[in-house]
Amino acid sequence: MGYSRKRAGKDGRPRYTAYYLDLHGRTCSAGTFSSRKDADKAWQHIESQFAAGRPTDPRRGRMTFRTYVDDIWFPNHMIEPSTKQSYRYNIDKHLMPTFGPMKMSLILPVHVREWVMSMSNAGVSPATIRHAKIILSSIFTTALSDFMIALHPCKGVKGPTVAVKEYRILTPEEYDVLQESLPLGAQLLVETAIESGLRWGELTELRVRDLHPTSCILTVTRSVVELQPRFHPNGERFLVKPYPKGKRSRRFKLSRPLVDRLLAKAREQGKEPDDLLFTFDEVSDEEPAAAPVAVIDAIGLTEPNEQGRRYQHGTLSAYTAGRCRCAHCRGAFARYRAQRRAAGKDAPRGTRKRDTDGHIPRDWFRRVIWEPACKDAGIDPPVRPHDLRHSHASWLLAGGADIQVVKDRLGHRSIATT
Repeated sequence: MGYSRKRAGKDGRPRYTAYYLDLHGRTCSAGTFSSRKDADKAWQHIESQFAAGRPTDPRRGRMTFRTYVDDIWFPNHMIEPSTKQSYRYNIDKHLMPTFGPMKMSLILPVHVREWVMSMSNAGVSPATIRHAKIILSSIFTTALSDFMIALHPCKGVKGPTVAVKEYRILTPEEYDVLQESLPLGAQLLVETAIESGLRWGELTELRVRDLHPTSCILTVTRSVVELQPRFHPNGERFLVKPYPKGKRSRRFKLSRPLVDRLLAKAREQGKEPDDLLFTFDEVSDEEPAAAPVAVIDAIGLTEPNEQGRRYQHGTLSAYTAGRCRCAHCRGAFARYRAQRRAAGKDAPRGTRKRDTDGHIPRDWFRRVIWEPACKDAGIDPPVRPHDLRHSHASWLLAGGADIQVVKDRLGHRSIATT
């Protein structure tokens, strides 16, 4: 049962504070008013909300967006660690600058529309705006369920049109050339990827025991994600999840020649059943060497800089003042730095070691192994490592495979995705 209590205001005039009991039996204030009648109406209104199954605390709507997200929504939202990492980045970069200082109860659809337009005018891609709006809508959906706001600010707000990108499918001829351009340590990894259609997290988490030597059946029961240590439960870099992306394990058959090569490699390296099939050390030892720079007698001048000045290629001035980054100008600057280090004027920068527990980092593989190999193979337009999965599915369908079989092999939850 609520009640009102009389007290003296700062000006000496009587004031009345309305009190009610929340769901935990705690005494809470519903506000202070100039008359007892208004105070009684306040606590009676809240009790009627409780009776109707809509428990509302009038102070919660005055909470700022930043406070609600950081103190209530984010800590108590059950999401995957990799998704939490992505959400945290997008919230801090795209949502907090606009909505952070605003009170939750005062955010309206017009504010969300203004935010969408400002993001679009700032050159943010439509796909990024859509992703940030999905996160914003999730926050307000939870706030609406918590009876913190009375309406959903994202309802009816449209975002920019996101163009559907066409999948890049490797042809068998392109794949053969690409395989020849890869270092030896990566060839078996890429061959397994194109024949299995596994996602990167599933491929790099394969263990020796996942491959049955007699039946050639591969069992996919886990995946790995790379995280910032602050999002990892144990402060590490790689998190092994006991399920693949579709939350369901799957089994399918690989070709006998591929299985024999995989098992022979495992035996040669003395791997145990629980060891990774592919590790960072095996691939990182064979990074492709940089292509030699051709010697040109008359290189010419750089493009004009902001002051309209041009410089001779292959000189320090071209690199620093002309801001040219061609191979000749970079080579001149590298020789200059090497001479200074040899003279003891500069301390050489130490070699950066990749923080890994044996798993192959996706971005490292793409930058150091994959992209140079694609460039050497002359593959244009370029492909991503994930396009091996698309190529695997397309090759199966082009060969007459049933789409339901392809769906099960890829681990899709919906055949519409396939």
